[in-house]
Amino acid sequence: MRNAYIFPDGHHDMKPWLKITLYTVLAGLLVWTTTGFIRSYRLATATTSVTNTEGETASIRVNNKEAQSRMSMFGFGGLLAVLGLGLMLSRDISHWFATRTTDFLYNDNLEGMQNPDFDRAEAAAMQGNYMDAVGMLRDFLKKNPREIYAQIRIAEIYENELKNYLAAALEYEDLLQHKFNGDRWGWAAIHLANLYSGKLDKPDQTLAWLRRIATEYPETGPAKKARERLGLPETGSLPPPQEPPPSSGGLPPGFSPKKRSK
Repeated sequence: MRNAYIFPDGHHDMKPWLKITLYTVLAGLLVWTTTGFIRSYRLATATTSVTNTEGETASIRVNNKEAQSRMSMFGFGGLLAVLGLGLMLSRDISHWFATRTTDFLYNDNLEGMQNPDFDRAEAAAMQGNYMDAVGMLRDFLKKNPREIYAQIRIAEIYENELKNYLAAALEYEDLLQHKFNGDRWGWAAIHLANLYSGKLDKPDQTLAWLRRIATEYPETGPAKKARERLGLPETGSLPPPQEPPPSSGGLPPGFSPKKRSK
């Protein structure tokens, strides 16, 4: 299963001030539309008493079309506010679990880990102090070199928050020198290959990592994905290395290496 902690899938955390502003605006919009809807509903459903010629009194509803129109407008605005708040909350909750759930924090023995030093570094990152967080994670790694989940977090900060894709790739390169669970190693390598083929536009490195994944852990899900990218059959040995075709961009989905002419 693809690890949500290693693969944020394009998650880019917005600036704290922008997040607070959006929450405030959406919450204010929800309060305003809710209040307006209630008032309009009362006006739209209001009744008045009438007396007929025989002296009998009856209550009839006033046909207030203006109130009905405002009620619809406020209802639509409230729905938009609820949807906006729901999307932001679900995004933040997912990110919180992705960065804190111990099931996604592993050392090279695949033991779930929690550490107050790591939590302090994560808190710094959540406050937007990304370089401070990287420094704290580096110090943590010096004291705990086997806790490779901290190095994964450094790579994520470089990629998602600092947009330094080369630094993120080098961090993954260093991380993948460790040998740990083959499936998790493979997905981390797939993520690195995606960096090389996309943001960094380095098809040679992409091809090399895809071949390495398919060779070193052939029975895993990442190896299957690598074979698909390489245009190789599901089973069987890899062909001899071949030169990648010249390209001005990254490798597209379904990339197949160009065959050498005889």
